[in-house]
Amino acid sequence: MNDVTRQGRFDGKVAMVTGAGSGMGAAVARQLAAEGARAVVLADVNAEAVERVAAEPAAGHAVALDVSDPAAVDAAVADAVRRFGRLDILVHAAGVDDPEAKQLIADALVEGRQPEVTDRLGDAAWRRVTRINLDGTFYVLRAAVRAMRPVGAGAIVVIGSSSAFDTPAGYPHYAASKAGVHALSQAVAKEVIASGIRVNVVAPGPTETGMAARTPAVLRGGFADPRVRPYATPEEIADIVLFLASEAAANLVGAVLLANGGRFTA
Repeated sequence: MNDVTRQGRFDGKVAMVTGAGSGMGAAVARQLAAEGARAVVLADVNAEAVERVAAEPAAGHAVALDVSDPAAVDAAVADAVRRFGRLDILVHAAGVDDPEAKQLIADALVEGRQPEVTDRLGDAAWRRVTRINLDGTFYVLRAAVRAMRPVGAGAIVVIGSSSAFDTPAGYPHYAASKAGVHALSQAVAKEVIASGIRVNVVAPGPTETGMAARTPAVLRGGFADPRVRPYATPEEIADIVLFLASEAAANLVGAVLLANGGRFTA
């Protein structure tokens, strides 16, 4: 548990976290439970992983969920409302990267040349990243708004990426998907605040997750800048997420909080 954890901050709340089987999503789910949430629904495409996290003391209820399947998203949110009576908080942390593109970028760095990815990027790779990262965010936002609008309250926090700002060379599909996530979330935020629903975004930089562990060493080394903070921990990002989900952030609507340790500002 992080030192800044505040006992009881989410007393009685019902929350759902996507991507809760590992990394930032798991850290968010654990902290919500630790801070008094009455129920936390942990959703992840990896059923075994999310069940392990949910089995931890007071962690919550596990659901296998592919966020790129709109019917499955609708069903999971509706089931949470039926089971627990309401949905107060939705944190959307599910997403994917592209290991093959990362390897092409790493190879170019080792060979001292510019990456050549765009002309080699297949339709399937493009659709996989945009389907899960962008389409999935829309499906989750839509389902959450359907659950929250009737009661006139709710907090939604979406995990974006600093890649939407610095748009790494050789990573066009990932950067585009996350930039779309930011714009989508802000547009929805401006609409649904009239219904008492707050939507905000956290845009992490390099963070120690399973995704980061799969990053080639030469790319990870590129982030070893002594002038800035090292890779964030999932718990550090979770602290920002929980702030946005809490009443302390009542005046934040449509914000995109850049959490990249000082690598750049936007």
